[in-house]
Amino acid sequence: MQEGVEKTPDELVVAISSRALFDLEEEHRLFEEKGYSAFRDFQLAHKKDVLKPGVAFPFVRRLLSLNERFAPYRPLRVVVLSRNSPETAQRFFYSCRHYELPILAGAFTSGHSTFPYIRPFNVSLFLSANRENVKRAIEAGLPAGLVLPGHKEIEDDTDSSLRIAFDFDGVIAGDESERAFQQGGLAAFHEWEEHNAERPHQAGPLRGLFEKLSSLQRLDYDLHGRDDPYFHPALRISIVTSRGAPSEERLIKTLKTFGMSAAELVLLDGLNKRPVLEAIRPHIFFDDQLRHLEDTASVVPSVLIPFGIHNETKAE
Repeated sequence: MQEGVEKTPDELVVAISSRALFDLEEEHRLFEEKGYSAFRDFQLAHKKDVLKPGVAFPFVRRLLSLNERFAPYRPLRVVVLSRNSPETAQRFFYSCRHYELPILAGAFTSGHSTFPYIRPFNVSLFLSANRENVKRAIEAGLPAGLVLPGHKEIEDDTDSSLRIAFDFDGVIAGDESERAFQQGGLAAFHEWEEHNAERPHQAGPLRGLFEKLSSLQRLDYDLHGRDDPYFHPALRISIVTSRGAPSEERLIKTLKTFGMSAAELVLLDGLNKRPVLEAIRPHIFFDDQLRHLEDTASVVPSVLIPFGIHNETKAE
């Protein structure tokens, strides 16, 4: 064990569908209009044609690049969970090799649900463009998000960190406070927060992911930051919430109980999230409200967490 590091870090596994990682919208339309045989024939005919990056591509590429930073531990892994057949997987892996993405494991189910494979791969986050698979995962208490069509690339810059932005209620934490707001308005929300000020929020669907990212932040500091006055962290975690003061006290208390000691907190008090996210430029942003993401998806890679009160009555 390396000096200064408390223990070997747990592996953080991201499972991703082929349509979330690469731009397969044209092929998906072919599948819907002409069926699986036409889709298969097209994929086989184009197996040496490199796929273009999809919405989650910048996030996956930057995530995997951090393994070098965390050597010798290499705690980050990406696996593919795809409804494609094994034979049509050739184009997927050919494209991964082209972009030098070390994705080596996964499951190809020939049209069957990939949901049963989330637990066996010990997944910390499942990203998919298939609404039904994501919905089933969330209902089973598994960490999943629906990748929305939109922004596909982030310009290269001098900042080598992985930038991840989270909404708070319904994503990292449960949605009990949001329910109080929806049922009784702002006054009821503040009364609820004041009454529960000393009680941390319940866990939300991405709490486990958040805790693992927090652990990686601490490992990064142990490996590189203790003796470096110019330390630049590998992970930049931002909380971008519609909340405003004074509700920040319970929020910060909750983040500490989840193991996060260094997060960038943006309290918007109901203001639009898009300008702030344009400034942060995250590689991925998670929110439980589709109305927010419809505004952000064109400027940052955006993922819906279909959890809680905002997703209970929406038509699927």
